Amino acid sequence: QVQLVESGGRLVQTGDSLRLSCAATGRTFSSCAMGWFRQAPGKEREFVGGISRRGGSTVYADSVKGRYTISRDNAKTTVYLSVNSPKPEDTAVYYCSAALIFRPEAVPTLPERYDYWGQGTQVTVSS
Repeated sequence: QVQLVESGGRLVQTGDSLRLSCAATGRTFSSCAMGWFRQAPGKEREFVGGISRRGGSTVYADSVKGRYTISRDNAKTTVYLSVNSPKPEDTAVYYCSAALIFRPEAVPTLPERYDYWGQGTQVTVSS
C-alpha cells in the first residue's frame, strides 16, 4: 500500500513559480513510477508528467514541457512538481499518483496504469 498526500497548491499569478510536493508513505515507494495529473472544472483528468522509479526518466505533456519539472527523492519518499511561468490554463486540481512497475525506467502516461492516488491540491493561476 502507498498513501499519497499532496501539498503546495495555492493561488499564484502568471510569472510566479511554485512547487508541489507529494509525500508518500508505505514501503513500496521505490518500486513505483510517480505521476502527476490535473483536472480542471468540466474537463477530464489529464496527464501532466511522470518520473521513473529511479528518477532517470521523465515524461511530460506537450502543454507543460519546458515549464514543469518533476523530481523525486526516494530517501524522503517524496516527489515534486516545479511549475515555472504558470498560465491561467494551468488552473486545476493536481493529483499525485503511484504506479507499481517492474521496469526501472518506465513512465506510464495513462491514469488506469496508476495504482494509488492522492486527494489533490488546488492550483489557481490568475493573469
